[in-house]
Amino acid sequence: MTDSDYLSRAEAVLAAVERAVDEADADIELERSGNVLTLEFENRTKIIVNLQPPMSEIWIAAKAGGFHYRHIDGEWRDTRAGTEFFSALSAYATEQAGEPVSFEP
Repeated sequence: MTDSDYLSRAEAVLAAVERAVDEADADIELERSGNVLTLEFENRTKIIVNLQPPMSEIWIAAKAGGFHYRHIDGEWRDTRAGTEFFSALSAYATEQAGEPVSFEP
C-alpha cells in the first residue's frame, strides 16, 4: 500500500469514528488533534485512536490495552489477534461507557 493509499483509508476510519460519536446515545466527548482522536467517557476514562503513518497502522489505546491495526484484505485487522478494528473499538467503548456503543466503517 502506498503512503497515499494508507492516509486515504486511515482518514476514512477517523471520519467514521467521528460520525459514530456524533450519532451515539452514550455521553462521549471527542477531541481531534491532527491524526489523534481522544474519546472521553462520562466516567472520565479515555480511548485514544491514532494514525501511525511510518508503520501504515492505526493504534487504539483503551482500558483493555494497546492494539495495532493494519489494512489486510480490505479491513483493518489487529496485528496480533486478527480482530477487526470497528468491532473491537465498539467492544472497548461499550465496556468503558457502560452502555452499548457501535462503530461501523
